[in-house]
Amino acid sequence: MNIVIIGTAYPLRGGIAHYVALLHKHLSKRHHVEIVTFSRQYPKFLFPGKTQDEQGGAENAVPSEQLIDSINPFTWHSAAKAIARKKPELLIFKYWMPFFAPCFGVISMLVRRWTGAKVLFICDNVIPHEKRPGDTVFTRFAFRYVDYFIVQSKAVEDDLKKFHPSARYRLVPHPVYEIFGEGLVKSDARAKLGLTDERVMLFFGYVRRYKGLHILLDAMPKILEKLKVKLLVVGEFYGDEEKYRAQIAEYKLQNNVLVHSDYVPNDKVGLYFSACDVVVLPYISATQSGIVQIAYQFNKPVIATDVGGLSEVVLDGTTGFIVPPEQPQAFANAVVKFYKEQREAEFVSNVKTEKKKYTWDALVAGIEELVGNRL
Repeated sequence: MNIVIIGTAYPLRGGIAHYVALLHKHLSKRHHVEIVTFSRQYPKFLFPGKTQDEQGGAENAVPSEQLIDSINPFTWHSAAKAIARKKPELLIFKYWMPFFAPCFGVISMLVRRWTGAKVLFICDNVIPHEKRPGDTVFTRFAFRYVDYFIVQSKAVEDDLKKFHPSARYRLVPHPVYEIFGEGLVKSDARAKLGLTDERVMLFFGYVRRYKGLHILLDAMPKILEKLKVKLLVVGEFYGDEEKYRAQIAEYKLQNNVLVHSDYVPNDKVGLYFSACDVVVLPYISATQSGIVQIAYQFNKPVIATDVGGLSEVVLDGTTGFIVPPEQPQAFANAVVKFYKEQREAEFVSNVKTEKKKYTWDALVAGIEELVGNRL
């Protein structure tokens, strides 16, 4: 099959770029695959981070063509022409927010018209976490030109069926990331980070309100009443960092919360995951989370809230704990239980077994089963 993937890719950074690189790697085992990405993904005034480019090395980079400016419709037309010249049988879009729906919809419409190619959307979300005017209109426009969908959690499946009842789709869980190298021995990782603490938790990834860091900080005093623990907050803040700093100061958590407020390049990700005992996801809302798949790569248990599809991959009492959202006391209780009952070794063993089902080969097979007999 001749496939073109359209989405974020190196030299752009982030979890979606990592996902696209791995999808390319595994699809390429049996298909001819090329990637088309953005020359400009977001205008600067809409991008809350410091840079949109990958700052680490290019060890895991795959070739891509930067043809699409998300806010310049002329490039959508020229990109569609360039894609059509490749004579694709299948276009795969990584879809996560309606901002890109007009761009993706136009490219899908034109390439389908010119080549007869089929279009598949891999949906991180159908309904976004942070809703904006026009979301529904934009998404409906893009979905008009989609033949098939892959969803990666029951929560997104339910949203898709409500939004597009006749959609042809498969539910295939988000695979485990395998792009960040091997883990380190915990003691070695902590030594590299200058940590001497007996217990370490990790909150990792872009900090946005829906990820609930403020809830976790509310829980910290309750945790510290029962045991001593260090919380690592690692990731770029997409919002007012000072609000969180003020919360840390209000609770006098400066010695218990270590903040690394910057994007972490690929070659440093394993350092932070290797150093922790458990990964914490106090999300207020979610569909699925790639952070769980990174945690599982490094055989780390997860304590998460019962939102979206998190409870589908974090098995309560088996690979971690699931607690109600927006309840600091409940989150604190789960952390204390994890440490007091010494559940780490048991959960790590279970993660090693559970993660075997989250493979890229399963995703490729799902795509092939969905579209293979219709091409």
